[in-house]
Amino acid sequence: MIGRLKGTLVYKSPPALMIDVNGVGYELDAPMSTFYDLPEVGREVTLFTHYTQKEDSVALYGFFHESERRLFRDVQKVTGIGAKIALAILSGASVDEFARLVQTGDVTALTRIPGIGKKTAERIVVELRDRAADFIGGPSSVAGKGVPADPVTEAGIALQQLGYKPAEITRMLKEAAPGDSAEDIIRKALKSVLRSG
Repeated sequence: MIGRLKGTLVYKSPPALMIDVNGVGYELDAPMSTFYDLPEVGREVTLFTHYTQKEDSVALYGFFHESERRLFRDVQKVTGIGAKIALAILSGASVDEFARLVQTGDVTALTRIPGIGKKTAERIVVELRDRAADFIGGPSSVAGKGVPADPVTEAGIALQQLGYKPAEITRMLKEAAPGDSAEDIIRKALKSVLRSG
């Protein structure tokens, strides 16, 4: 099993990234919470990883913090939640925010994360409430530096890949301010979704 990778960041475009480890390029998917902390392309990075293998595919997921990987694994123990929704959860809320939502039983806020309906949100609260305290204490996300590109377009593509509909994305991108990187825009957009009623 691959538990950690240390190498050069070759490529990053949410949710995908590539790390070169001694000449081998590892492709990973990562949540936005990890993208906020990534260095610029060409710099060294170390990520915790989670490897999955199914009958028709293999996948490798990367996380800047161990607490993110732990939450990614734990949340998939809830019936009806797979890797895609687990990534969406970590992209829509920090580990601490998610733990708080679970502890307080905030089903409404949880349903604002793509792929989570009311029944799934209720299952999350019931099945993870006792363990939510274990999630707390993970480092908060901080914005990383953007890749030279149109940040608004890049953010829009990332939000689409996270499962948001075009109308929602248009509304979310209004949070963008001049000079924001794609990561800044996505972070603002996701926070606005969690806070909107």
